Amino acid sequence: MFAGRARPGEAVIKVVLRVAAAVAMVTTIGIVFALIVPAIGFFREVPIFDFLLGDRWAPRFADASFGVVPLVTATLWTTAIALLVSVPLGLGAALLLSEYATPGLRKTLKPILEILAGVPTVVYGFFALQFVQSTVFREWLRLDTGAFSVLAAGLVMGIMIIPTVASISEDAMSAVPMSLRQGSAALGANRMQTSLRVVFPAALSGIMAAIVLGISRAVGETMIVAIAAGSQARIVGGPLEQGQTMTGFIASAALGDSRVGSLEYNTLYAVGLLLFAITLTVNFISIRLVRRFRQAY
Repeated sequence: MFAGRARPGEAVIKVVLRVAAAVAMVTTIGIVFALIVPAIGFFREVPIFDFLLGDRWAPRFADASFGVVPLVTATLWTTAIALLVSVPLGLGAALLLSEYATPGLRKTLKPILEILAGVPTVVYGFFALQFVQSTVFREWLRLDTGAFSVLAAGLVMGIMIIPTVASISEDAMSAVPMSLRQGSAALGANRMQTSLRVVFPAALSGIMAAIVLGISRAVGETMIVAIAAGSQARIVGGPLEQGQTMTGFIASAALGDSRVGSLEYNTLYAVGLLLFAITLTVNFISIRLVRRFRQAY
């Protein structure tokens, strides 16, 4: 049926697709190369275990210290808070759109989610700083917090990630065959039981992919944490404390006056390489989880 010579248009499409794949590969290799070369210069002067296990981050002080643990703890706090917000709300929105919403309601909710996804992150950052932190936490709730906190940054970052989790999860749930729902209903299950015990497990691979993508976005988010989480690098022991994340440090240090090639300057690449390694590890784990739970119909 498909035998014979390929049409000229198909040959052009194949070339375009191969070029696109090659560009993606070359870009990834270029990113790794751009991070590794300066990072090697950094680790020639700073032992890698001092960098990974040290609990004091002060690369610009006279008694400089390069322990990245404070940056990692702040990143973990903001990421965990963001996931606590985005995963339940995102999955709930996906379940509503896939299983309960009428066509009219779906047409209303979908654009709202798309608007949230299109808001610039710098706007979210100022919203977290001026409204959530200053007004909600300090004035309304009277929380014992300063001008910044990882809680405000994490909450708003979770709101930003909701459309990502909801959209991908809703696509995965909508792809579940209707025959599974009909079979569940024939056995006497109501809509909620069908949604939670049939549709949700069947779409688990797509849901896992959505959550992991949300984690990657949270770890790599810059403007929200740079504006609302604070710029004081210290080990964060609670959500009401301020702390500087890895991306927050990169954003602030990149605007400094460090001499190119100096140890202070190379700290940017060392932290960037660690951030890249964390994101890559999360993606590898996600691939294994998705393959493990994937179901074909």
